[in-house]
Parts: sequence; structure tokens; C-alpha cells
Amino acid sequence: MKKEIQLRLSPEVAFDSENFELAVKKSLGIQGTDDRIVIRQAKRSIDARGKQVKINVSAEVFINEEPSPRIAASKDYYRNVSNSDPVIIVGAGPAGLFAALRCIELGAKPIVIERGKDVRERRRDLAAINKEHIVNPESNYCFGEGGAGTYSDGKLYTRSKKRGDVRRVLEILVAHGAREDILVDAHPHIGTNKLPKLVADLRQSILNAGGEILFNTKVTDFILDGNEMKGVVTKDGEKILGLGVILATGHSARDIFHLLKEKEILIEAKPFALGVRVEHSQELIDKIQYHCSGNRGAYLPASSYALVQQTMYDGKQRGVFSFCMCPGGFIVPAATAPGELVVNGMSPSRRDSKFANSGIVAAVELEDIPHYQKYGELAAMMFQADVEKAAWESGGKTQVAPAQRLVDFVNGRSSMDLLETSYQPGLKSVDMGKEVLPDFVADRLRNAFKGFGKKMRGYLTNDAQIIGVESRTSSPVRVPREKESFEHPIIAGLYPCGEGAGYAGGIVSAAMDGERCAEKLLEKYG
Repeated sequence: MKKEIQLRLSPEVAFDSENFELAVKKSLGIQGTDDRIVIRQAKRSIDARGKQVKINVSAEVFINEEPSPRIAASKDYYRNVSNSDPVIIVGAGPAGLFAALRCIELGAKPIVIERGKDVRERRRDLAAINKEHIVNPESNYCFGEGGAGTYSDGKLYTRSKKRGDVRRVLEILVAHGAREDILVDAHPHIGTNKLPKLVADLRQSILNAGGEILFNTKVTDFILDGNEMKGVVTKDGEKILGLGVILATGHSARDIFHLLKEKEILIEAKPFALGVRVEHSQELIDKIQYHCSGNRGAYLPASSYALVQQTMYDGKQRGVFSFCMCPGGFIVPAATAPGELVVNGMSPSRRDSKFANSGIVAAVELEDIPHYQKYGELAAMMFQADVEKAAWESGGKTQVAPAQRLVDFVNGRSSMDLLETSYQPGLKSVDMGKEVLPDFVADRLRNAFKGFGKKMRGYLTNDAQIIGVESRTSSPVRVPREKESFEHPIIAGLYPCGEGAGYAGGIVSAAMDGERCAEKLLEKYG
């Protein structure tokens, strides 16, 4: 017999397996121990709205019955496709890797082409950008095996439930090494320290099944036969042909956007969001969110927040919102080329840093940047690049990032000094509103921070600082595709995919999009 019960528990009970089991048995009127009873959590979420933090738990209880398997996915599931028809996948991020796995399930051989290095080799380039301020344009926090997702917080929460099967993606991640907690938590995450091994295991499943992954291989041209894409050309001149091309290059592959325009393949300028990273102490965020003294105790995880504020500038309303909030995390340099400065946030699995950071970004519509319309489809991308260049110049033309204390920024005054930071390359005090951010972005951010201070008492403080710029929130270019077929509306055999094409916004949504593109391509050409 299987029972499902809903419980509202203290953190000490919900996050301790022994106490949790006792609470479930008490709720069901069961006393003592019984080997015929299996209890497990199905869903778990934190409710911090009241004075006392509570945990809402959905539990499954199996009495005199074998529990159903937690996951259906398995690394041993994939058939051998070494002699099957090839599908070309450009990019080894979440979209590309999951597209490859889905191709294998459907009987096709994926050839994944990745400009960067594998996860082990990437580490040297990440060390170089942090310590020596050297940016390798082919291997960095965005480019390489696993894409930007490998060195991220590993957030797995998505609202894109209609894009595909979220549970299926999570189960595949568990089968490749992720903790089963991601199947339970309302806002699951893996952690930047756990992701590299998981990504390497995904790669091994692809290789074991006869797929190919080509690292240090940059696509420099497309092979077109009229309006049909037959394959790609690499930097070394190699021509690789396949049933079709899944373009899963991520939101930072500007050379691919330039190539698409050069080949007169239809693309579109796309609105995106731009702003800064704000860094507080995690203790302060815990104090605000958990209504505590700042010591959240042994059981509660580092607290997070999600904020949004509507702002007016020049008669136009735009949203300002928190993006990729990283509790117990750190800020990293995410530039993909010399001469630019970009920041991003990530957290280890324990989220045990003393800092909390979040992107705070303002929506940028195409009408906000009229001077860039001369660039046509690349207008938003060129605007993005110019802001990143300004950040690089103001920081001293290294990866030292421009920064300003939060209240100083809101009040338009320079900061005499800066706070301790998690950002390893270092900070330089800069008037962000004058030297880095466009006026319309800076004004919106100031108004939003005032609003955030009212929503979270204590948030607007000079014991926090902004670090810039946060500009890679999403792709500034969309590669269009048909709604039903997922194929490019003009170029047959081209399947724009994931964040880089403008159709996803995180690990899970990108993974689901990769799966769908593989399905659609093979439905037509397989």
C-alpha cells in the first residue's frame, strides 16, 4: 500500500532523516520500527513568510510494498549508434549535450562540435582569467565542455514546463551523478563544484554509445546547397556533413552571429537585459529572509531572494529584476574576448560562501538604443559589446571590475572605498552611473534599488556593493525557427537551439530545447 501525506515541519525535522521519519510515523499513527515501511520525501519547499520558517513536505509512504524506482533513466540505456546517420550539433552546452543524448535514443549518431576544451583542460584557462587577467577567446567561463552551465550555480528551476519533460531532464542528471535531492527540492541546484564531473559523465555516455565530441574545434562556415544546410566547415578546413545542424552555440558566440549575417541567413535583433551584480553578506540576506539574528542554524540552506520593480524613464516603463541569484556564492569574470569585462555569479553545492550575489538587470528594448539601429540585426549585440568595453576600460583595462557601494550608487556619489568581495581579480572604485552604465540603465537601477529596499528592509545599504557589468543575461540575437517544426523558416536542415538562439534561459530549459530540436530534426530527416 502506498500513501501520500503533506506535512508542515520545522527545518530541524524536515532536513534530518531520522526526525523526519519519526514525524511521518507519528502523523500516520505508526509506532516503533518496521522493515515493511519505506518513507521518502517527494517534494520539499521552504516557506519563510511567517516569523518561523517552515518546510512544506510531500511524503510517500510504502507499507508492505516495494517502493517504485526513483528514476527511470540509466547510463546503460543508450544504444550503439556508431554506424548510424550523423546529426551535427554545434556547441556542447546543456542544449547540445541533451540533443546528443536524444539523438542516440532515437537511433542517430551525434557529432558534437565544441570550440573550447573539456572540463579538465578548461580549469587552466579559468585560473588564468582570475589570476593573470588573461582571456582565452576559445576557453573561458562560457566556452568549453558544458558551456556556461558547467561553471555556474547549477540552478535547475524553470518555469518552462511546456517546453518538455522537466522530470526527465532531472532524472538524466541524477543518473549521471547529481544528488537525488534535485528531484525533491522546489528550487533544485547542483553546485559549481559538482557540475564538471557530471558533465564529463554525460560526455562519456555519448562516447560509449558511438557518438563523437570534437573539442578545440571551431565552426567557421556553413555548407549550404541553395537554401538547405548540409553541414559545417571547421577552422582547420574540415567539412563535416550530416542530416542537419542543431545550432546550440550559447548566448556569447558573437562570431556565429556575424557568420549568420554574412551568409544572409535570417536572424533578428532581440531585447535582453543589462545591469550589475550586487553583493551582500549572506548573513544579512539570511537575517532579512529568515527573520533571524543572522545565524540561520545548521539545517536551513543559505537564503535567496527574487525581486522585480517596474521603473519609468523618458516616459517608458521597463522592468528591473534580480537574475541568477547565488546564495553563498561568488562572482566570476565571464568575458569571452580580450578588451571586455563581464561578471557572472555561481555557488558551490553547499552554498557556504559568506557572500550572496545576484544580477540586478534592466530590460533593454530595441527602441532604447536608436543609435545602434545602423547595425541592423546585430544592434543589441553591438550595444552590449560597447558597454562591456566601457567596463573593461574603467576597471583599468584588466579583469579588475568597476564597483561602487550600493547607497553611493543610488545617491550618485563616488565611493571612497570598497568592501571585501568574492570577485577574485579585484575591484576598482568607479562612478558606475557616469563611466560604465548607459543613463537609462543607471536611472532604472537606482529607482529599482529604492523599491527593493522597501520590499526587503535592510537590503539598500552601503554594506553592499554593485559590480559590473552583468550583460550576458540572454542572447541579444534571435535565430528564428518555425513554431511547430523548430526548423529555420528559410534554411532547411538548420535547427536553432537553446539560449544562443533565444529559446531558453537556463540549464533545464536549454536541455529540454535540445531534446526537442533533436526530435524534430529526426522526425523530418531521420
